[in-house]
Amino acid sequence: MSGTKPDILWAPHQVDRFVVCDSELSLYHVESAVNSELKAGSLRLSEDSAATLLSINSDTPYMKCIAWYLSYDPECLLAVGQANGRVVLTSLGQDHNSKFKDLIGKEFVPKHARQCNTLAWNPLDSNWLAAGLDKHRADFSVLIWDICSKYTPDIVPMEKVRLSAGEAETTLLVTKPLYELGQNDACLSLCWLPRDQKLLLAGMHRNLAIFDLRNTSQKMFVNTKAVQGVTVDPYFHDRVASFYEGQVAIWDLRKFEKPVLTLTEQPKPLTKVAWCPTRTGLLATLTRDSNIIRLYDMQHTPTPIGDETEPTIIERSVQPCDNYIASFAWHPTSQNRMIVMTPNRTMSDFTVFERISLAWSPITSLMWACGRHLYECAEEESDNSLEKDIATKMRLRALSRYGLDTEQVWRNHILAGNEDPQLKSLWYTLHFMKQYTEDMDQKSPGNKGSLVYAGIKSIVKSSLGMVESSRHNWSGLDKQTDIQNLNEERILALQLCGWIKKGTDVDVGPFLNSLVQEGEWERAAAVALFNLDIRRAIQILNEGASSEKGDLNLNVVAMALSGYTDEKNSLWREMCSTLRLQLHNPYLCVMFAFLTSEAGAYDGVLYENKVAVRDRVAFACKFLGDTQLNKYIEKLTNEMKEAGNLEGILLTGLTKDGVDLMESYVDRTGDVQTASYCMLQGSPLDVLKDERVQYWIENYRNLLDAWRFWHKRAEFDIHRSKLDPSSKPLAQVFVSCNFCGKSISYSCSSVPHQGRGFSQYGVSGSPTKSKVTSCPGCRKPLPRCALCLINMGTPVSSCPGGSKSDEKVDLSKDKKLAQFNNWFTWCHNCRHGGHAGHMLSWFRDHAECPVSACTCKCMQLDTTGNLVPAETVQP
Repeated sequence: MSGTKPDILWAPHQVDRFVVCDSELSLYHVESAVNSELKAGSLRLSEDSAATLLSINSDTPYMKCIAWYLSYDPECLLAVGQANGRVVLTSLGQDHNSKFKDLIGKEFVPKHARQCNTLAWNPLDSNWLAAGLDKHRADFSVLIWDICSKYTPDIVPMEKVRLSAGEAETTLLVTKPLYELGQNDACLSLCWLPRDQKLLLAGMHRNLAIFDLRNTSQKMFVNTKAVQGVTVDPYFHDRVASFYEGQVAIWDLRKFEKPVLTLTEQPKPLTKVAWCPTRTGLLATLTRDSNIIRLYDMQHTPTPIGDETEPTIIERSVQPCDNYIASFAWHPTSQNRMIVMTPNRTMSDFTVFERISLAWSPITSLMWACGRHLYECAEEESDNSLEKDIATKMRLRALSRYGLDTEQVWRNHILAGNEDPQLKSLWYTLHFMKQYTEDMDQKSPGNKGSLVYAGIKSIVKSSLGMVESSRHNWSGLDKQTDIQNLNEERILALQLCGWIKKGTDVDVGPFLNSLVQEGEWERAAAVALFNLDIRRAIQILNEGASSEKGDLNLNVVAMALSGYTDEKNSLWREMCSTLRLQLHNPYLCVMFAFLTSEAGAYDGVLYENKVAVRDRVAFACKFLGDTQLNKYIEKLTNEMKEAGNLEGILLTGLTKDGVDLMESYVDRTGDVQTASYCMLQGSPLDVLKDERVQYWIENYRNLLDAWRFWHKRAEFDIHRSKLDPSSKPLAQVFVSCNFCGKSISYSCSSVPHQGRGFSQYGVSGSPTKSKVTSCPGCRKPLPRCALCLINMGTPVSSCPGGSKSDEKVDLSKDKKLAQFNNWFTWCHNCRHGGHAGHMLSWFRDHAECPVSACTCKCMQLDTTGNLVPAETVQP
């Protein structure tokens, strides 16, 4: 292009060819050149591609613009716009198709000579070519030519045109365009609209104009300075981009009054704007004297709700080369690929890499998108890490109603899968706390019930200096051992540990029987031994050895126990002290540690970490004095808090120490579900108001919502309001009168909610009850249902589609406020509505509002309106 910067153009159908337009036309062929030497005359474009020059056409001087023929045949036909306004058809290479041979060299001549600024082939009718010219007061600036036209006036003589091949051919000068548009104006850019063959968008001197060739006397236009480089988004035919100096305007042809978006103004004038043909909504812009191409991604543009709302975009910049860029061209088929060229004709093959968009669903599915590809992360079959993930566990537990059993609290560990011993200990502890708190409240209300939920640490502190020891005889041995006398506090501690039942009886027999039934032979034998009943311990071990799932080695342990002697220097004591550490079961180890230890020195039992905390604490309550017991409980409590061990709730209770322990547990596991249910179980209000507890509860509620477990979240809220009355929310939404603004449900604020419900105003569903069709405050009539035309507030005896099978299960059947079919329902956009049952029935079969002349698509405005709760989806 004479006197201007070079331009570059990809072949529309030959994806390995492009043409460079400067003072001459140069056709290049792109081929792969990975780790190979370049051929003679080839140009390196990138690490894996090179370009070879195929042909040069220098017989079209004074080029100003160029457009490649869009049809498959002929492949190398180009239209060249010249400085005198003529449009010449030329070719790059030999085309042996005689049908189109006559097109080469044909010229289309305007009435008055002036510069041709732009050319555009019609994408639907490939023979139509639109040309935009400079202004002339007596001529049109937009001419549409039919390249197959044979019309030539008689006054135009035949001319000889010399082609580059050296052949002399006679060509026809076409002077009669098919259409003439834009009189007494200048056309700076134009493009055809793909949605219709006869719609043309032109950037005139001071406006953008849409010409309809079916009625050339009329046009739709908008005044703007952004009239250069008009181009249509190939994926969204109503979106058009144009520019003026350093600013790009994005237009929506459906709302052509003003741009829907104006991109950030650049400090230097723009030279080119182009939509990516392989990527939706990706616009590339180039400024003068710049080595950066700016990309604007409108892929994620939301639909504007209001006229003044501008869509959002993602902006980024790429630098294909170090030198200034003269022009660029997107590849027509290779994704995000372009050729860039510098002013000195150095070219580079460049691919814009996509941003990787990562999406992690609430149900642990991991996917990411890169370009046109969507990848899903699949777990290996041998890898069960997904099953171990706490989010998966919490989701399955929520489906099993984990934490909601408030009667048999211990059963919650079964709902959790009965796999975690810490959860089992926690829920048994909370069960015992609830049980003994109710028992104490019945005996002496307000006395020690709150002490139970304070944990064994507080219970032990309350009995310091009140306990003395005494010697007790062994059962089955001629021996005595010092045991602490059990006062009320220590009995309560043993009850919380589960060793003894309610009442004053301190017999551990029922506890031993339950352990035997569960097959915990070693633990049962150890508890029997700690209660000085060695004969029962040997009996339990023998039963375990003879059972189907028992260990035959238990007979050997029973035999070793039967040889127990109290002599300090005996061979039995020496061998047991040495060999007990080789036993794998911790309860067998502590049994021999207890028998071989000195009186009052029971570290081998108390600090065996593999033994359950409740058993060690119960042992300490029986054998340690007040001072030792208090120090041991304090030390063990600190260990549990640091480790976040849920067994420590037995010691801390649901107090501030319990919150500290639970915080460590949540930090370690992320289990906000257990933390929420545990803290709600019996915590005082000051603990429930702790920021950490509120944070866990709200996060668990958000998690249920993210899983679409809306019914489960509602059940959790009801459960929470029962255990924590202060959390019950006040009424946030009510139906108010359009005239006086007062609540229709409660016309008098002094009347409590229980006294003035919906049933008072006839919306309980019973046609025999009194109804109200006007506001109780001002007596103005209530709106009418858009479908039945009956005033709201009137009960509907039969709603279309309102059968019993359509109604949701009521969470509180004993107190039903009103049937959902009779509720007030309205659209927040158009304000039309009616009975909920009628509205649901209408929108099952319709998309638009039921009110005549209203085109609002009410149900489609709510993005969650068509979502189904995940609990109801059948696997």
